[in-house]
Amino acid sequence: MTVSAGAIFTACSKAAPEFRGVDVTGAEYARDFALPDADGQMRSMKDFAGKVVVVFFGYTQCPDVCPTTLQELAEVKKALGADGDKLQAIFITVDPERDTAEMLKAYMGNFDPSFVALRGDAAQTAAVAKEFKIYFKKAEGQTPTSYTMDHSAGSYIFDPAGRLRVYSRYGSGAEAVAADVRSLLKEAT
Repeated sequence: MTVSAGAIFTACSKAAPEFRGVDVTGAEYARDFALPDADGQMRSMKDFAGKVVVVFFGYTQCPDVCPTTLQELAEVKKALGADGDKLQAIFITVDPERDTAEMLKAYMGNFDPSFVALRGDAAQTAAVAKEFKIYFKKAEGQTPTSYTMDHSAGSYIFDPAGRLRVYSRYGSGAEAVAADVRSLLKEAT
């Protein structure tokens, strides 16, 4: 029996994962961030090496998109079972004016105490939003403090090596995100 070299290499190579979200492997954006967490410690992607990281931009006064996304991420963590500790959710506020460190700690505690909130000043927030191609804009309200924030609503999923791999559209659901996280964890082993 003769086996071709191509057959040998095909049998030994790993198949690329099929994601439920948008495969953005190799994208030249959303490479990293450098922002303080709610305790004032500067954080970047390297702090979460070895974990699948999901980055989401939003604000604590958000009436729907932000709490729904964070609740879904909490469901993803539970669905992963023993691998739940290999998932790191990161929430980057687009409203540092109102989202104080104390408010962010309390907000994240509503979903999962392991989730990390990051809060830069206006310039840092704008720079990170630009790097991630995030749109955000203040929408004036009835009073100076009752404004809302229009913002992009998807999540960025990074593999355990810190590379951007998947863009998850808002409303994809916990099951789809969990499937993508499992694929990235499996690929890393």
